[in-house]
Amino acid sequence: MTQMNLMRLSDLSRDNMYDNAGVYNPSGNTAYGYNNEKIGTVRDALVDPSSGRIRYLILDVGGWFSSKEVVVPVGDARFDDNGVYFDNLTKEQVKNLDEYRYDQTYTDTTFQQNNERVLRAADTDETTYRERAYRTPDRLQLLEERLVVNKERFKAGAVEIGKHVETRQEQVNVGLQREEVVIERHPVTEARPVEGAVLGADSATVRVDLEAERANVDKQAYVVEEVEIGKRTVTDTQTVTETVGREVLDVNKTGEVRLQDGDTTTSTTMTDTDRNNGRR
Repeated sequence: MTQMNLMRLSDLSRDNMYDNAGVYNPSGNTAYGYNNEKIGTVRDALVDPSSGRIRYLILDVGGWFSSKEVVVPVGDARFDDNGVYFDNLTKEQVKNLDEYRYDQTYTDTTFQQNNERVLRAADTDETTYRERAYRTPDRLQLLEERLVVNKERFKAGAVEIGKHVETRQEQVNVGLQREEVVIERHPVTEARPVEGAVLGADSATVRVDLEAERANVDKQAYVVEEVEIGKRTVTDTQTVTETVGREVLDVNKTGEVRLQDGDTTTSTTMTDTDRNNGRR
């Protein structure tokens, strides 16, 4: 039988080669071994590219100052909310596994030849081990994307505040006083003789100085307004629209099967593949 090359789950999702709805992505989970001893972290998975089904988990089992990635059949894993558990895998077995290399092509045969002997106990039947090691996990986690909005501050603008002089023409009415000469002439009813007077001999004149006021305009500055400058924070509501996805469970039924959904158990005979989206 022709062996199919396995792909990393991260590459499969990145290249949009497969709609991985319902496929559990274990990357980032802590891996525990025998006696719940921490043995590393799940970094990725090797999957069947035609179906997206996980075949192996890629574990980073290196220490503080070293890095080593190995692959373990998914059937050896037990999935829990707190991590991924390999109940029968010891640190010694991890140490003896071949290092996973990204530039190498992997098939089921590749793993079986190199690592199956390390994981299979001496008293375990080869066929029994393979049936258990490569079975689909009993526990699947369905993921859902949710919008996470972060805020960052940036310089949105600046305001420069100063002052300048603008001019206008202003008119003021000012009352100014001035002196005028007043000449009053009174006729003499009873003429009186003037002794020794000769007409034209006295040419004296009288000089009268007249005073007047004039406006002297000056300017004085007054405080007419005070301006206080500060800042305040206001909140605007912005609507952000983004597309999110969620993983739904696909159940493939072939032949006569019994499915238990909640408290209801049904029995049905299927001739064609029935894909039920959203069943949990």
